Amino acid sequence: MKRKNKILLVEDDESLGYLLSEYLKIKNFDVSWAKTGTAALDLIEEHIHDLIVLDVMLPDIDGFTLAKKIKVANTQTPFIFLTARSLKVDVLKGFSMGAMDYLKKPIDEEELVTRIEVLISRLQPRNKELNENKEIYEIGEYIFESKNQKLRINGESFSLTTRENDLLLYLLKNKNQLCSHKEILDLLWGKNDYFNRKSLNVFISRLRNYLKLDPRISIENLHKKGFILNIPEDN
Repeated sequence: MKRKNKILLVEDDESLGYLLSEYLKIKNFDVSWAKTGTAALDLIEEHIHDLIVLDVMLPDIDGFTLAKKIKVANTQTPFIFLTARSLKVDVLKGFSMGAMDYLKKPIDEEELVTRIEVLISRLQPRNKELNENKEIYEIGEYIFESKNQKLRINGESFSLTTRENDLLLYLLKNKNQLCSHKEILDLLWGKNDYFNRKSLNVFISRLRNYLKLDPRISIENLHKKGFILNIPEDN
């Protein structure tokens, strides 16, 4: 029997939380519902989730702060934001914190399910373009463990988010050649639009920060075209 994907819903509104949790269960998801940030952190410690659906406005802690705590507790769990705010700065802030997607309230249940299914299918190992038998790569002086989402160099270790891991793996598999914005966004984000392009730039900046300890490695930006992961040919 196929395992149900486990979803953590963090939503303090009783009516909306009940509606979304029941609808997700009907759609064959294994759903845990937390009404506070504290309850969400307890559930994260107890269980491994495939995806977290996180409301920005919570009674005890705001969603952005909670997202930071989630990443500390388990950097590999992807999450999406639910927000009543329509300000561009809030959406971009969510992406900068590692969110895989965002949905604005009022929430359409069918759209939420579709977004979740697309994200989970993209993150699972059956994505052949991002997964091969090889799981450990050399990037200059770095060791990249794609399965464990780790980047190591000279005794230092960086835990990558799922999005960071997938982006680095894609750039690595196409090293020293142009990866267009469209190619990256279509494959990893599922949509090439303004917000996702901004999100991509945030993740590129993060990868550059991780890779700065080896000056031979660089991620080159070709204006309005895309990115190139430059690696010495001996790698």
